[in-house]
Amino acid sequence: MKIEGKNAVLEALKSGTTIDKLIVQKGLKDPLSQRIIDEAKSKGVRVSFYEKTILDKESSGKHQGFLAEVTDFNYSSIEEILQSAKQKDKPPFLILLDGVEDPHNLGSILRVAECAGVDGVVIPKHRSASINSTVIKVSAGAAAHVKVAKVTNISDTIEQLKKQNIWVYCADMGGGDLYKTDLKGAIALVVGGEDKGIGERVKKVCDGVVAIPLKGEVSSLNASVATGIVVFEKIRQESL
Repeated sequence: MKIEGKNAVLEALKSGTTIDKLIVQKGLKDPLSQRIIDEAKSKGVRVSFYEKTILDKESSGKHQGFLAEVTDFNYSSIEEILQSAKQKDKPPFLILLDGVEDPHNLGSILRVAECAGVDGVVIPKHRSASINSTVIKVSAGAAAHVKVAKVTNISDTIEQLKKQNIWVYCADMGGGDLYKTDLKGAIALVVGGEDKGIGERVKKVCDGVVAIPLKGEVSSLNASVATGIVVFEKIRQESL
């Protein structure tokens, strides 16, 4: 798998991601570029310098002069995510994605999750985007810091979390007003895909449904935008 862009590569280095090779565009003299090169060399990463045309051929064209070849993404387990929350001495806070197939949306959601201190993101093995170079690029490096679990069945995972005394809400139209819902404590938030939203079976096993009040003519929000609104409403409530 390849990681492109200065921020994504730097975050991968900082997080300890195994980088097999770092390709750098010749002639970069800015401070951030030098910082990335120094960081890579200090970690024993093999750094090679090439003309920009070479990087253009090997990337999507948005490499900013940096292209890293890394081992495949290391997924976590649900148990590891919950253990991480326990070690932080805080109630678990997870995001579960049901059918988010757009890698740009997944990358944006990982960025939201990292910025908000979410303990982990859960995606299904099927009918979902996986962590790839596009997701890592869009996440601005956040993918290197967020635990992501890949599960066979989201509904079964919800039941598993409920047994751990984690309240599971899904964000969907027709639910209770988000701003009148108590989101404090151990929470898992389920977000649906771009086209079909949350599946009926998944919705049925959730403890509740929350909806974001909308004032315009369009009846839905982008998955990553909706995730950000709900996640930071929980944070706001926790701070009161």
